[in-house]
Amino acid sequence: MLQLITGGARSGKSSYAQQTALSLSENPVYVATAKVWDEDFAQRVARHQQDRDHRWSNFETPIHVSELPIANRVVVIDCVTLWLTNIFIQENNDIDRSLTIFKMEIDTLAKMPGTFIVVTNELGMGVHAETEIGRKFTDLQGFANQYVARLAEKVVLMVSGIPVTIKQ
Repeated sequence: MLQLITGGARSGKSSYAQQTALSLSENPVYVATAKVWDEDFAQRVARHQQDRDHRWSNFETPIHVSELPIANRVVVIDCVTLWLTNIFIQENNDIDRSLTIFKMEIDTLAKMPGTFIVVTNELGMGVHAETEIGRKFTDLQGFANQYVARLAEKVVLMVSGIPVTIKQ
């Protein structure tokens, strides 16, 4: 089962995803896709880590989520935006190649037994990016979100900490 949780920055996506996972499993898995780029981001990562206790198994991978030992588990994948960033950089900002790699990962997860709760950001709801690369990434994020939402059995939009189910 594939679920998508989307919303803006600080909308409560990760907390909701973790609560959902804990309601489905006593020992869920958390997959972090982030690379720590600077001290501010390191502090954000540390806050997220403090949200999880001994019940969680944790993995970190920048790109190859589907290669982790996560079959038959309840898994939170946090988040698509950072996952795509890693792919986009690896693929020299090529939207098509990045999207192809991402879709292959999602297709593999969708066929895998287990529950996969995917967290993403709605970048297109914010300000218009000033740079060409920013606009390209926003487009990539939008295409990726649409793809996951199409495959997902459930999609939840987080608005100010309130989950709004938009597909069930």
